[in-house]
Amino acid sequence: MPAYLVVEVEITDPAQYDEYRQKVPATLAKYGGRFVVRGGDPKTLEGTWNPKRIVVLEFPDRVTATAWWSSSEYAPAKAQRQRAARTQMILVDGV
Repeated sequence: MPAYLVVEVEITDPAQYDEYRQKVPATLAKYGGRFVVRGGDPKTLEGTWNPKRIVVLEFPDRVTATAWWSSSEYAPAKAQRQRAARTQMILVDGV
C-alpha cells in the first residue's frame, strides 16, 4: 500500500531552502519516493487552514517512507530544511 508524507512548509530562508530542494530528489529515488505535489498555490476551500506551501511525497509503503525520513542519506538535507523552514509533517497510508 503506498504511503504519503504530507508537509506544510513556511519558508524562512529562501536561499537555504532552494539548496535543500536540489538535494532531495537523489535521496528520494533511492527509496522509491517521488513528488506528487511540490509547492503550488494552495487555496482553502473549507475551514481556516491557510498553508503557504504544500509538499506531498509518495513512497511504496509506510516502512520505506519512514526509512527515508530517518536515513543517513537524507539527514544533512533534513537538517538544512529544518533551518530554512517551519514545517508540519504527517505520514498517511494510501488506498
